[in-house]
Amino acid sequence: MSSLDLERKHAEDLQRLSALRLLDDDFMNKVFEDKACAEFLLQIILQRSDLKVAQVHVQHEVKNLQGRSARLDILAVDEENRVYNIEIQRDDRGASVKRARYNSSLIDANITEPGEQYEKLNETYVIFITENDVLKGGRPIYRIERTVQETGESFGDGTHILYVNAQIKDDTALGQLMHDFACTSADEMHYQILADRVRYFKEDAEGVATMCKIMEDMKSEAARKAEREKAIKSARAILALGKLSYEEIADSLELTVDEVKALDEGKPA
Repeated sequence: MSSLDLERKHAEDLQRLSALRLLDDDFMNKVFEDKACAEFLLQIILQRSDLKVAQVHVQHEVKNLQGRSARLDILAVDEENRVYNIEIQRDDRGASVKRARYNSSLIDANITEPGEQYEKLNETYVIFITENDVLKGGRPIYRIERTVQETGESFGDGTHILYVNAQIKDDTALGQLMHDFACTSADEMHYQILADRVRYFKEDAEGVATMCKIMEDMKSEAARKAEREKAIKSARAILALGKLSYEEIADSLELTVDEVKALDEGKPA
């Protein structure tokens, strides 16, 4: 690649970076991998100034009982061993009620050890921060808890689901937080702790280099995913003809034999 091409590519990366907001999940992940920022976020959403985060992980991979993996945007644990999954969703489909249920079950399945008593299950929170008002009630936040319908009392199983509506940017602490999530410039943000972190990734040479690398990795991953989807589509078409073996299809499309066989058997590749 020529120096001119490199300069143009770098300029494009900087332009993309300047437009990123905390509502963009990859940028949000980098900002909130900082423990202090994750703690601040949870304190405002849950109205808990005493909450202290002990550890935080971004893009944390978990598996269900069938071995299928999923990535959680942010997984944090506080000093009381409560577990928090925070997800950013700009697409309403990614914040469906079944997705919230699934994430909650994944956390339960991955924080218990064989032989542990159910009573030792951690208290868990699944929190969706959504660009749109997914639940369409005009509320800034929705708290979902299991209750006994006949008495109205809490079921008390320790699971909590919250939806934060980023559409509402009023003068409350949560509204100001959602304002900051929509900002592209640190100078426009209310909260200094978040502004400093955003400024680092957008203005500091080291932070900018980190984000540019992440954006390049994202583009490469998207290209690999597109190629794989194309190969799977071609494999299905060739399988339908019934003229080539699994090995021949796998070799020609750079898939494994097991992947081709799974496609023929109607399983996910």
